[in-house]
Amino acid sequence: MSTSHQGHSGRVRNRLATSTSPYLQQHADNPVDWWPWCPEALELARSTDRPIVLSIGYSACHWCHVMAHESFADPSTAELMNAGFVNIKVDREERPDLDKIYQRAHQLLTERSGGWPLTLFLTPSDQTPFFAGTYFPPEPRHGLPAFKQVLQGVERAYRGQQTVIATQNARLTAALRQLEPRPAAELPTPRAIDEAVQRLAASFDTEHGGFGGAPKFPHPTNLELLLRRVARTQDLIRPKSEDHPAAGLDDHNVAPDALGMAEFTLERMCRGGLQDQLGGGFYRYSVDRAWMIPHFEKMLYDNGTLLSLCCDLYALTNAPLFRESATMTADWVMREMQLPAGGYSSSLDADSEGHEGQYYIWTRTQVESLLTPAEYQVFAAVYGLDRPANFESAWHLHGDRLPEAVAAEQRLEHATVEALLRSARATLAVARERRIHPDRDDKVLTSWNALMIKALARAARILERPDYLESAEQALAFIRLTLWREGRLLATCKDGVAHLNAYLDDYAFLLDALLELLQTRWSSADLAFAIDLAEVLLEQFQDPLEGGFWFTARDHEALMHRPKPLSDEATPAGNGVAAVALQRLGHLIGEPRYLTAAAMTLRLAADSIARMPEAHATLLMALEESHSPPEILVIRATDKRLEHWRREAQRGHRPHRIVVAIPADLTETLPGTLGAMQPGERPRLYRCRGTHCEPPIESLDDLRTG
Repeated sequence: MSTSHQGHSGRVRNRLATSTSPYLQQHADNPVDWWPWCPEALELARSTDRPIVLSIGYSACHWCHVMAHESFADPSTAELMNAGFVNIKVDREERPDLDKIYQRAHQLLTERSGGWPLTLFLTPSDQTPFFAGTYFPPEPRHGLPAFKQVLQGVERAYRGQQTVIATQNARLTAALRQLEPRPAAELPTPRAIDEAVQRLAASFDTEHGGFGGAPKFPHPTNLELLLRRVARTQDLIRPKSEDHPAAGLDDHNVAPDALGMAEFTLERMCRGGLQDQLGGGFYRYSVDRAWMIPHFEKMLYDNGTLLSLCCDLYALTNAPLFRESATMTADWVMREMQLPAGGYSSSLDADSEGHEGQYYIWTRTQVESLLTPAEYQVFAAVYGLDRPANFESAWHLHGDRLPEAVAAEQRLEHATVEALLRSARATLAVARERRIHPDRDDKVLTSWNALMIKALARAARILERPDYLESAEQALAFIRLTLWREGRLLATCKDGVAHLNAYLDDYAFLLDALLELLQTRWSSADLAFAIDLAEVLLEQFQDPLEGGFWFTARDHEALMHRPKPLSDEATPAGNGVAAVALQRLGHLIGEPRYLTAAAMTLRLAADSIARMPEAHATLLMALEESHSPPEILVIRATDKRLEHWRREAQRGHRPHRIVVAIPADLTETLPGTLGAMQPGERPRLYRCRGTHCEPPIESLDDLRTG
């Protein structure tokens, strides 16, 4: 592997210049002698007995940019790094395997949660971390040492305290092993779901929505669990009308029932500063309790899970807000994130022009100069421009007031206010397009694309938008063409270069997305692909003895630890999604091996779920369907009646129902129990739950009353 490359400016660029990762490429001009994680770098550390500086981040990370500017671009800091260490830069999005291991190690070493940038120092012999931190400043401040001081201190410690480091490393390795789950004899009981809902209610913010205090994250899997609870318990849906809208930004102290928590939280996100009120899409998280000021990066995975939630709440409540937010998000994804080849980009940066949020914020003067007086009057009242600045002497748009309340105060018709807001947003969006945009990370990640494929398939079905289905199918076609090779998935692709063995999340999320697509339109090829993915999950990732799924495949490179992640993080837990999807596919085609694998996963997770059920929402969804299998409806019909019956079967929010509409004239042989569900002269519907199937029905009235 060559050491340097000549850039267009004539400057010498380091090894990262040829990386597929935009994050690594951002460091290609550093004077640091960076390596990517590779066998050559690890061997160099061993042969020269130099500790490894491992720096993990991602391209949209604001503090990663700060540390790069302050330290990695500084020649004197680079000199210390190059003289005493082998320096390895990792994109946590391309290498989540490394990130999961070393985030957990950081937590054990420091007794604090981690984050990005993650900074670790590893022993060269076995890559075990012996010192860890996150961001370090160039000079001592806020109780943090300067990064140069850290480098000097760590090098002295490595040379002079080998015995102490070896003892600590042994304890760390043992601690990582002890944290691994052990299977219980029985499945958890459904009481764990009740406990999770109760704990969520205890931490629910009745004033602003969400759970806990600042910083406040979306936690979409917890909201999905609450909506499933609503559907399971048949809670009455509160009526919506112009006179009685959903609990809004002018209301306080919402009762923490399942529907109230989910609906109020998502409404606050949609109306507030977490959603881009002009261009659509959700930011990463809110730095305050009120969902006012976000961390401005936009991640594909957040928008996939939140798009699904908006669709579900619209199906449940018929509230226009959730349809509008879903449409804005889906349109943003197609407009700004989908690449010409079909895949979706990973993220938009938080920064532009060197400042966080610069692209999104406004001054009063800017807004007033672009809008008519009538537009400005209502726009300022709704989005807070008539109140003190909320972001560095400027304004980030946040829905301070409900349009209904502003209409009443200004003695305007509600429809007039909504029309003025639409025209004002359109004008400002056009003006904002002329600004310098945040950088886009154009690598295509299989797992994150799968989350968006699932979301757009659901949006296409619930919102009746065929263009959303077309977008999802284009992304799936890209994965099939570029990232599926010789029966295995690859994790990432950038500029046509696909590489890295895929992880648990890639297989589980894509299997789940295919099942969602099959409910939107039938494809025998997609069902066959889903079965292929399920088989790789069992062959390469499942622990056949203790249950659950490792994050890496059997033939993955050997690392210092091989985790089985169970709890939800920013994305759903791979073990949880695998258990849900395998159960659903197992019931659909009658494959008991898939059901057994899911049950073994739930037994493995029993103790973890008991300790903190609210952190395992995805596994709790699998647990719910293990105890009470979903209702499966298989429709066989021709022409327009097939689509009509499908829409009727899927009407409303029905998370515990799987509906597939298979053309009666299908020529392919259907696998498993599907093969026995033959068409008739009239439309025919087969209803099954678990291992029990009822006689087919041939009337929609029977479906509605059944």
